[in-house]
Amino acid sequence: MEENIKNKIEAALDTIRPYLEADGGNVRIVELDENMVLKLELLGNCGSCPMSTMTLKAGVEEAIKRAIPEITKVEAINLTVA
Repeated sequence: MEENIKNKIEAALDTIRPYLEADGGNVRIVELDENMVLKLELLGNCGSCPMSTMTLKAGVEEAIKRAIPEITKVEAINLTVA
């Protein structure tokens, strides 16, 4: 992954991390594939929270796409849908 894009992703994640951390969670970049799909790992409470799907779509994906429009999709590699 290009360093410039990684820095932009981290900066976008930093805008929402305080909200995730307030609930005992966080996210980690796993990879950005050739189709510009960003894969994240949900950490802490985010991995098991029933609201994590909504958080991922409404919070994380929106912040990242606003900062880096080239990213087409954001996925969590460990999201368990109840």
